[in-house]
Amino acid sequence: MVVRAEGELDMAVAPRLRAELDRALELPGHPCVVVDLTAVPFCDSVGLGILVGALTRVRDTRGRLILVVRPGMITHLLTITNLDRHFETCGSLHEALSAAA
Repeated sequence: MVVRAEGELDMAVAPRLRAELDRALELPGHPCVVVDLTAVPFCDSVGLGILVGALTRVRDTRGRLILVVRPGMITHLLTITNLDRHFETCGSLHEALSAAA
């Protein structure tokens, strides 16, 4: 399942992303969720917390979470928080879908 986020991922928008991820993670079995963040220029701690929470939930179900990110703020944020070691990332949606197959 693909979840697309657009615009700034901050405390105003984060609840919508959480709701989308909740729907994706409610599917039976071992979910594979691709989160497309290529249209997200900014992510605050609330948005990052939602992504970390989703990763934890996916791992609990032995599923997979792939973030689609381009070089920029999101990639930098993952690097400086050392979360780049925990999240699986791809540079394009096509690449992520191929990896998920």
